[in-house]
Amino acid sequence: MALGFFSRLKQGLSRSTQKLGGGLSGMFTRRRLDDEALEELEDLLITADLGPAVAERVIESFRRSRFGTEVTDDEIRATLADEIARILEPVAQPFEPDPAHKPHVVLVVGVNGVGKTTTIGKMARFFTEQGRKVMLVAGDTFRAAAVEQLQIWGERTHCPVIAGPPGADAAGLAFEALTRARAEGAELVFMDTAGRLHNKSALMEELAKIIRVMRKFDETAPHSVLLVLDATTGQNAMEQVRVFRELVNVTGLVVTKLDGSAKGGIVVALADAFGLPVHAVGVGEQAEDLRPFDARDYARGLVGLADAPVAG
Repeated sequence: MALGFFSRLKQGLSRSTQKLGGGLSGMFTRRRLDDEALEELEDLLITADLGPAVAERVIESFRRSRFGTEVTDDEIRATLADEIARILEPVAQPFEPDPAHKPHVVLVVGVNGVGKTTTIGKMARFFTEQGRKVMLVAGDTFRAAAVEQLQIWGERTHCPVIAGPPGADAAGLAFEALTRARAEGAELVFMDTAGRLHNKSALMEELAKIIRVMRKFDETAPHSVLLVLDATTGQNAMEQVRVFRELVNVTGLVVTKLDGSAKGGIVVALADAFGLPVHAVGVGEQAEDLRPFDARDYARGLVGLADAPVAG
């Protein structure tokens, strides 16, 4: 399964790989790693959305270890994959519910269109297949389509869905869900939320109210706040992290739609800038295309290395 997912990861990252790996192939057939070559490589890393800070760090590492030597594109690829993996490894933390909390309450946030509802559905499937009892809450009450979509995922995964009429009070749904979850022995509650970032003050007020109501029931809730980001937005994802961290205590990230983007380097920039756990990445429409994040596989897929070790 792990090897199969690496193949899908590589396929999903193909646009990013073409941008970064294709640039490396054109730049380094066999070439001395001098100042000019390093400057070109730095520009390539920045345009591949790894960001200036990561690019500078990688270039300094190359300057210390390989400056003045002749290198091939394969050697650069392998070294670059190692450098990227080193940045990603501290944040590659699969999401694991805390058994001390029953239910473990997960608030899922993000702007409209990033794939919050689909991510919740895919995570629900992942945990129900592990035998966990999961409940879903349709807290994006202003979007009928989001409520309907979550109800469809509930049917697919055999998870109860707490939903109300259009425009229902999301905080009231949260309290109903936590009450039912405890009564029914649910282990995990995933709550969808609105993503109307254009009205930041209203969104902040709504999220704060949801959390206040949750804490009347359980003073430690929510136990996780997952921010879902769409890779196709590239550097805009950095700003979304900054904004949502002002609104709520974001505890981890899920990055979706990598298959539709040439901006896979943004995951590296996010890891370097914020150090937030990256729990999962999405590389396709299928439920199994959202998988726990593996730093080494991702780094090798991003630079276009063909082989990858089979993860356990």
